[in-house]
Amino acid sequence: MIDATKFKPTTVYVTYVAATPEKVWQALTDPAFSRQYFYGFAIEIEPKPGGRFRMLWPDGRVHISGEVVEWSPPRRFVCSWRVEISEFGELPVCLVAYDLALSGGAVRLTLTESHSWDVPAAILKGGQDGWPKILSSLKSLVETGKPLAFDPKEGPPPGFIEAVKKAAAEKPWLKR
Repeated sequence: MIDATKFKPTTVYVTYVAATPEKVWQALTDPAFSRQYFYGFAIEIEPKPGGRFRMLWPDGRVHISGEVVEWSPPRRFVCSWRVEISEFGELPVCLVAYDLALSGGAVRLTLTESHSWDVPAAILKGGQDGWPKILSSLKSLVETGKPLAFDPKEGPPPGFIEAVKKAAAEKPWLKR
């Protein structure tokens, strides 16, 4: 099991969704929902602490793997997150936490990305670009029934892949 105390928050996003916590929870944990707002990836969760977590490409290949760290429907879901793309090599896992709370007639959805090492700004930029799009698309899907349309050719921000390859080769988390 992952020791969450070894991770520090690096990125936090908050959005408000006009829905019930149960509906937002379903959007976060149901593969039919995630395919619509998360660039076609289907989420696969074994719903218990220590359970398996994966994001699957449309063809079934694993894109993200990890384990469920916390599972408290419909309030909190935390998982470890390892990107399974060759450029990412052996980068350490991060933690992704989703917290849901009622706020008036809406749900405040807070996403927190935490790391156990000092992640270069160029790598963090990937999440800083991607998470707002994903959460905005989830919000749109839940509220209107339609996800947002993003250009799949956009790709990661400039310098992101190079920074990932450099970190994977140099392994700065081992030099602390």
